[in-house]
Amino acid sequence: MDPITAAALTALAGSVAGEAGRQAWQGLSALVRRPFRRGGEQEELPGISSGEVEVAALEAVPADPGRAQALATALGVRAALDPDFRVLLDEWWAQTTAASTSSVHNTISGGTQNGTIVQGRDFSNLTFNMPGTPRGIDGS
Repeated sequence: MDPITAAALTALAGSVAGEAGRQAWQGLSALVRRPFRRGGEQEELPGISSGEVEVAALEAVPADPGRAQALATALGVRAALDPDFRVLLDEWWAQTTAASTSSVHNTISGGTQNGTIVQGRDFSNLTFNMPGTPRGIDGS
């Protein structure tokens, strides 16, 4: 398993406004809510965090490196003790990193554009208040 760094978790927590970030965060939240298993049986281990508290704390303050480090540590410890969790965490991390490395290429060509042009990726919940289409040079 590649270690999930605090920096990566901070970036992910800060990206939940976008659809991909929101889905990744929901996936992690669901994963840490799964029952803790060791040796195939559900088990409670005193003093070992499932990661739920750390996910909620980082979600509340996404830019806090201390909270991100606490989550990274909780995920690493749980993955070391729960083989099923480790497999699922690896799968989640692979999907998350694959989605975050996709690229967007915006191109504008073919003459003069009159008006506002918006380029980007993963827009959601946006409202654009734009003036009407400008008239030609002769006012028609």
